[in-house]
Amino acid sequence: MSEVPQRNIVLIGMMGSGKTTVGRALAAGLDRPFLDTDDLILAHEQRKLSAIIAEEGRERFLEIEQKHVLALDVRGYVLSTGGSMIYSAGAMEHLKAQGTVVWLDCPLEDLAKRLGDLDARGVVRLPGQTLADLVRERVPLLERWADARVDAGGEDIGATVHRVRGAIGH
Repeated sequence: MSEVPQRNIVLIGMMGSGKTTVGRALAAGLDRPFLDTDDLILAHEQRKLSAIIAEEGRERFLEIEQKHVLALDVRGYVLSTGGSMIYSAGAMEHLKAQGTVVWLDCPLEDLAKRLGDLDARGVVRLPGQTLADLVRERVPLLERWADARVDAGGEDIGATVHRVRGAIGH
């Protein structure tokens, strides 16, 4: 039996950058378990992220997200995080302590094509905030937390997975 890798691979990035799709493919290719933190929140809260945001607001959603991530104690996983995870210094420090953080950097044009209705997707944003506004707001945080930055533009998931593997030495 092979030894389980101890460090997680943590994918961060804008919503629509491919964290879940790339994460699943990366986990399969590396024979590691996969976990999407949005799915973790859904399972514990028993409601859609968009419903939590609509019912409780942006700040309360961020508190809920942080609570579930701080309780997470896994090793050797590929983790896909919600796009808003980077707002929580506590959650990000926790994730960095347990893994290598990779930013899937996707151009605004690609994000706009992939996303559609931001409210239906449960995107954490202030009233009136556009996708371009969110990108400008989040890029400094993504740069702060990332150990590696990988181009996730275009439609070729396999190429993005290959770039992630190269960035982390796998």
